[in-house]
Amino acid sequence: MSNPYDETSENENRQPRALEEKRVEVLGLWEARDTTEPEGLIGEVVLLLRDTRGRRLQVHVGAFESMAIHNALQKEAPERPLTHDLLRNLVEKLGGVLERVVIDDLWQGTFYAKLHLTREKAPSLEIDCRPSDAIALALRVSAPIFVAEHVLVEATQD
Repeated sequence: MSNPYDETSENENRQPRALEEKRVEVLGLWEARDTTEPEGLIGEVVLLLRDTRGRRLQVHVGAFESMAIHNALQKEAPERPLTHDLLRNLVEKLGGVLERVVIDDLWQGTFYAKLHLTREKAPSLEIDCRPSDAIALALRVSAPIFVAEHVLVEATQD
């Protein structure tokens, strides 16, 4: 049975580029309100990142992911592990360490990210994921967050 989440076809269309990774910090989450709708209904949640040069990157995230990121920023632990807590526990129990996450591409308006995992006496792993999931996990283990320079340039153009 094939994996329905195999990123091969999508990755074949995206062209690899030099990353020139820049470290970023999470500034917080904000609700994006649609002022054209009655009562300014909530649209999406925006995650705001900033690099060391002050450039800001906005990443739209879903409701569940924004809750997971908010909980990690506030150091709130649920009574039972939620998905990102489960992922952290799984990586740790299997002897892995999340070394860093990298938002490495912006293609057709969608951000892409990778988890960089290490394990003792085993090859390093790069795992494709959504940036919001990568950040939610990174915040739980205090792993650094990076963005490729070309992503910062493309996403911060007015």
